[in-house]
Amino acid sequence: MATWSRRCACTLATLLFAGTAWSTSLYADEPTTPRGWLLLAVDRLCAAGPLPGVEAERRLPGAWLLDERARGPGGQTVALEQVFALPGSGELRLLRLQPGGQLRRFTAEYHSLDDHRTRAQLQAVAGGDCDIFAGRRLTYREGRPAGLDQLEGDLETVRWHETLEAPWPEGRDPGGPRVALVDSGLAYDLPLYRDRLARGADGTPLGYDFWDLDPLPYDGDFGRSAFQPIRHGSAVASVLVREAPTAAIIPYRYPRPDMTRLGPLIEQAAASGARILAMPLGSRDPEDWTAFASALTAHPQLLAIVSAGNDGRDLDREPLWPAALDLPNLVVVTSADGFGRLAPGANWGAESVDLMVPAENLEVRDFRGAAGRASGSSYAVPRVAALAARLLAANPELETPDLKAALFARAVASPYEENVVAAGWIPDPATD
Repeated sequence: MATWSRRCACTLATLLFAGTAWSTSLYADEPTTPRGWLLLAVDRLCAAGPLPGVEAERRLPGAWLLDERARGPGGQTVALEQVFALPGSGELRLLRLQPGGQLRRFTAEYHSLDDHRTRAQLQAVAGGDCDIFAGRRLTYREGRPAGLDQLEGDLETVRWHETLEAPWPEGRDPGGPRVALVDSGLAYDLPLYRDRLARGADGTPLGYDFWDLDPLPYDGDFGRSAFQPIRHGSAVASVLVREAPTAAIIPYRYPRPDMTRLGPLIEQAAASGARILAMPLGSRDPEDWTAFASALTAHPQLLAIVSAGNDGRDLDREPLWPAALDLPNLVVVTSADGFGRLAPGANWGAESVDLMVPAENLEVRDFRGAAGRASGSSYAVPRVAALAARLLAANPELETPDLKAALFARAVASPYEENVVAAGWIPDPATD
């Protein structure tokens, strides 16, 4: 199986598509289906150049412009976004990307309107030649995304199917220290995780989706695109379960729509017996983390391991959160290479960042179970969390201050870096 590589601070992913190009001439003059509208839009608007909304309306029968945004320096249109209302109850969303005036990508999306909410249904992706070479189709269950079909350019033939929601698997609780993982969710239906999930008295796995507010925290961050969900949590979890073979994972999908839900998340993790909280997330807005800080302060038995991020910045001068929180039960980690050099792009801070660990070019498993490589401070988090879990497994009576001290005791001075982290570099976090 081909391998893949990803570098991620917390929530960044790109899907590249390749395949046979299909002609866009197969459309009806008066389209009545999502596919018909997309074929019509690509055929009549892609090669025509960046048309103003009024002119584009003339080429789309019955459509009317809702919104239009053009981006680019000096009056040049590098990106043009247009949204049209369609006859009936749907929207057509178009994105033209033409850096340097040359068309590189034309994307058309159909969104249905249901109960005054739009719902992404179908996407067509055309190249600079205006031939559709790929598509994506979302399916829903009880109003939530349940599946994503990757399509050929005809917008009908399925290349492969991706799961976006699945029932909990049968299995057993591993019985070790409980680690709450807060990320984009987890592909918990993979065999890799079946016997690694912390379970309640009835055998049901613990965990929760604080984004959709349901009990199935499946891996998928739709914040940037409904058709290109970010699948970050599963890759992070694969490092954690490999390096902490007795730890029991409690997966949580983070509450991007309302970050105040981090408070109840911490409460639930504590009530579920978690001692370690692994959270490779962050933002520039301190308000996102007020509820988190209050809840973590109220539960000193939890040790939170958080990432410094990958912005290439000194967090002592330009803070990010939650790394900037001054809490005794919080550890901030960043990525180094195997020699103790700060990784390119990794954030640092002689006061704000505690530890560096090797987190470059790590072997991971993605949401499909496919092998690949990943780098960044996000992947420093599961390495330190796994080390903490092994320390707890060896000595379950450790209180949080002692557990934190034991982590810091593993750190040494980097032979290459000075004044980049407070406690030092851990060359071998996977060994005891």
